[in-house]
Amino acid sequence: MLVLAALSLAFAVMGYRSTTVLFPDLVGTGLSPDSPLLVHASREFSARNLAIGLALLVVARVGVPESIAIVAIIRALIELQTVILGLSAGASVATLALPAGLLQLEVAIVRTLFGVVGRLESLERR
Repeated sequence: MLVLAALSLAFAVMGYRSTTVLFPDLVGTGLSPDSPLLVHASREFSARNLAIGLALLVVARVGVPESIAIVAIIRALIELQTVILGLSAGASVATLALPAGLLQLEVAIVRTLFGVVGRLESLERR
């Protein structure tokens, strides 16, 4: 969980510094990386990553499985959105590799945590 938090925070910082993190394939589109629209979109996406990264840090510190699962689900939905938008925009495979990999990792975390929560609930019933 701390790794996901660190990746979210790092991606947020990189997105604030440069729009090319979010929009790497602008060649031939006629768009400038300094376009106010792209700068705004990059900063908005970075703000979401920053918020999720900070939430992941707090949740990882507390360590409650239910809260970790909820934050991981939210993070997975953001990565799914990134993959869908990338596919619809014709993004390259290399551009989609990171969000697709993170999505797989987050789905595995959620599945594991659902199992943990189920076991904890069955132990509490005894």
